Amino acid sequence: MPLLQERKQEIITEYQQHSNDNGSATVQVAMITDRINQISAHLKLHNKDFSSRRSLMKLIGQRKRLLAYIRSHSVDTYRELTAKLKIRG
Repeated sequence: MPLLQERKQEIITEYQQHSNDNGSATVQVAMITDRINQISAHLKLHNKDFSSRRSLMKLIGQRKRLLAYIRSHSVDTYRELTAKLKIRG
């Protein structure tokens, strides 16, 4: 269930900060959030899939660390990103 290349490109173009940006923290958070949403939908159907549940927990932790990094550098960017992705922050 990895992200498709077309979907990755859509996320990058939507969240990039400049024209050559494809790996900044904001882009990474957006990609991880999309992956978290995919795994959450999968777990609603397959609630005993514990390996996917573990992957979900790892991704949530990674996103939390990246969001903390963004918040420490720019609170405005952090607030905009959490509002745009509709995640609690």
